[in-house]
Amino acid sequence: MSEYLGCKVFASLYRDSVVLMQVSQQLEALPGVRRAAAMMGTPQNKDLLRAAALLPAEGEQAGANDLLVCVQAESATALAAALQAAAQQLSAPPAASSSGEATAPRTLEGALRHLPDANLACISVPGAYAAYEARKALRHGLNVFLFSDHVPLAAEVALKDLAAQQGVLLMGPDCGTALLNGLPLGFANQVPRGPVGLVSASGTGLQHVLCLLAQQGIGVSQAIGVGGRDLHAQVGGRSMRAALRVLAADPQTHVVVLISKPPDAAVARELAHEAAQLGKPCVWAVLGAPAPPQATLYRVATLAGAAQAAAALARGEPVTKEDLRVSLALPPELVAARACLHPSQRAIRGLYTGGTLAYEALWLLRRWLGRVGSNLDDRSEAAPAAEHLVLDLGAETYTGGRPHPIIDPRPRQQLLRELARQPEVAVVLCDVILGWGAHASPGEALAEAWQEAQAEARAAGRRLVGIATVCGTPGDPQDLAAQCRVLRAQGMAVTLNHVEAVRWAAAIVGAKEAGQTPAPEPAAGEPLPAGLPVATAPARFAALLAAGPRVINLGLERFAASLARFGVPVVHVDWRPPAGGDVRLLRVLERLQ
Repeated sequence: MSEYLGCKVFASLYRDSVVLMQVSQQLEALPGVRRAAAMMGTPQNKDLLRAAALLPAEGEQAGANDLLVCVQAESATALAAALQAAAQQLSAPPAASSSGEATAPRTLEGALRHLPDANLACISVPGAYAAYEARKALRHGLNVFLFSDHVPLAAEVALKDLAAQQGVLLMGPDCGTALLNGLPLGFANQVPRGPVGLVSASGTGLQHVLCLLAQQGIGVSQAIGVGGRDLHAQVGGRSMRAALRVLAADPQTHVVVLISKPPDAAVARELAHEAAQLGKPCVWAVLGAPAPPQATLYRVATLAGAAQAAAALARGEPVTKEDLRVSLALPPELVAARACLHPSQRAIRGLYTGGTLAYEALWLLRRWLGRVGSNLDDRSEAAPAAEHLVLDLGAETYTGGRPHPIIDPRPRQQLLRELARQPEVAVVLCDVILGWGAHASPGEALAEAWQEAQAEARAAGRRLVGIATVCGTPGDPQDLAAQCRVLRAQGMAVTLNHVEAVRWAAAIVGAKEAGQTPAPEPAAGEPLPAGLPVATAPARFAALLAAGPRVINLGLERFAASLARFGVPVVHVDWRPPAGGDVRLLRVLERLQ
């Protein structure tokens, strides 16, 4: 069958990655269209299009500020219709802001003229430009929620030092979640207000604890994300330590929870010391980093343990010790599913959109099963085919040039179809993240891909066992009950507790019931980075919490839309890559600032 490849270049037109994902999906649904891709014409994106054989010669002329739509179709008529449809879809202007302005400003400075008393910038532009925009916002005295990843570590340190000088807080880079006065930034669930304050170098880890607290009827005062690398040796916990000071002074916060993936040992030791001096009970959910015993510091090993301990402290009850045994008990549907497995099916595959949930699964599976490969510590490529494998699909290697998998389910859908053809796979672990900013129906998207994967496995005479952890609350816009129903309807086991999901997976592949293992003693570590300033509460961030956020949004329109639904004053910037998209010229401009 003949193939027709064509493209259309929209000069000087920018749309964020979520809008481009939606355009691509709508074009691929048209009759006669085989593949379609809408991307900005950056060198990286053009490399991706070339690799996919989707970039015709005329597309090579697109620049970084140009929008490129490439289509492969079965006929010239279908190709022309798809490109015309793209032009119609992209002709709509960006959404107007809640400030009532008819047109969106093009720059941060223009947005400040519309909202001069703004106190927060929410930035989710491509990583190559994120530090430049964050630096401008900080110099204007704005607190910053920096969702963007692919920001160099040295730039993160410099930005956080600038934030400290300005008396503001930098949440990020790679900060997925925050709830300030109950208002969502990035991906955030609908939870009640209450006495527990959280600071997290994790997005989905924070979301999971928030949801587990809500299940127990416990509300949240503030939930502050600080970025996944904040406890790196070079960063030194700059933002987490500052946020801790804010919660220490907050009269609405009675219990504090700290959440992170494995940190640098010296930073963890200093953080534990400071947390113990808050004057409030503090739950230490820093995975893989035990803390010294302290009267006001409660160590937990899992995210579920963090929620349980925080809830007990909030109710004035004693904190009980976590049970870390694997437990061989399975619900009836999983007992039946296990009986259908072939003896050669012994491997677990974890496909996670959340990095901290992926790490927790990796830690527990290694504890109960031994060898487990993962991209979290660069052991996925070398892992034997029959070995268990846990993948964080939100890692930078997967997100370059495309939306985060919490928004775009297609990367996981493709991996599910591929692993269905792997004869050793028995169990698939997945997370389903609900909340503001997330995919409109992630359970439905996973269920559809699971149905296809099961059909592929059945064609080869096999069955697969699927276990989904749904991270959500009844108040989330996706409807928690409906998401669980659609997953169960396709034969997936569903739980709201991630530790339970991993226990089930381990039991299915033959883990032996294990007793309690003593927690290791804290590592000695090296001293903190030289010259690291003493943590202080950023005055302008405390003022933001007192007055409420007033937001300038650069990047994903859906983040501005979530805030506008709550009545937050927000101006969305019709952003364009600075310096004409020339990253080398941008570096020169940064040096001149």
